[in-house]
Amino acid sequence: MPMQLQLIPADTRMEASADGASFNISESATRTFLCRLTVSDQIEQESLDVSIWGSADGEVWPKRPLLKLPQQFYRGTTKLVLDLSLRPEVKFIRARWDLNRWGRVAPTPMFVAGMDLAEIPPMSRETPTKRMVLAAG
Repeated sequence: MPMQLQLIPADTRMEASADGASFNISESATRTFLCRLTVSDQIEQESLDVSIWGSADGEVWPKRPLLKLPQQFYRGTTKLVLDLSLRPEVKFIRARWDLNRWGRVAPTPMFVAGMDLAEIPPMSRETPTKRMVLAAG
């Protein structure tokens, strides 16, 4: 069964930069995930930066993220692939969000967003040509 994770629970109200909960991905078969960030509400003159961080033990986190999503200003959905297949040392992942606000109105930023990860299942080793020969024969 492919892993499903909610690095940022749906409709999380964000008013300050923070780290999300960490998740153990040791049991992942492919270590490849489709990341989907959905911004459902925001105010004007602000930005949201979301990144995914990896750790070997869930305690010590490096200084650089594994993946940085494009900066968000508006409502919508952004999708990216997180491929950890060549990073066997990464056993835990978590999200980090950084908010920035500018302008003359309220100084507190506000986004309502969520981010889920769906493990991409392994691809079949059978080639399309082989499948066509078997079907024809």
